[in-house]
Amino acid sequence: MPNKNVKIGEIAKSLRTKKNMTIEEVSRESGISESIISGIEEESVSPPLGHIISLAKVFQVTVGEFFGDSADSPFCIVRSDDRKAVSRFSSAGGSSGGYSYASLGHQKQNRQMEPFLVTLTPAQNLQLESNQHVGEEFIFVLEGEVKVRLADHTDTLYPGDSIYYDSTLPHVLSCHGDAPATIVAVIYAKKEMLIF
Repeated sequence: MPNKNVKIGEIAKSLRTKKNMTIEEVSRESGISESIISGIEEESVSPPLGHIISLAKVFQVTVGEFFGDSADSPFCIVRSDDRKAVSRFSSAGGSSGGYSYASLGHQKQNRQMEPFLVTLTPAQNLQLESNQHVGEEFIFVLEGEVKVRLADHTDTLYPGDSIYYDSTLPHVLSCHGDAPATIVAVIYAKKEMLIF
């Protein structure tokens, strides 16, 4: 993936400051622990997409604002060398989330879906927390193997497989096996998530 990294921590802290909110208030409204929110702001923890969606709802902004998105066009073409990447591999001493993702829809105005290209990497002994947020998700596996945990159901997806689910279900996606996996993830934000 191209190296146009976005600093989610700086953006989250700026949005929280503009809303005159404490970390405790953001935690209470988002359901994300205070320690994770602090880690996100300090850039020692990179958030999963579900956390970005929850924070966007609390701050009353679009998910795209976390990617420096102007959302000013009726259509969006994202060239392979123009993706805005966010890595879940944190700075030295931070925690690794096991994947990185790039926005495939930045600049499209009034969008109700958020498309991403996601690279899942093998993560040894990593306990991933489940995510829950408003909306729906569609996942299509391009390469590798993906372990999916939805509430009490666990399954493995292979290239060409897909899954579509209500993202209010607790869910975790992770790399299965020793090789990285690549997926297309599309998140439908629902009307209550839209900020025009």
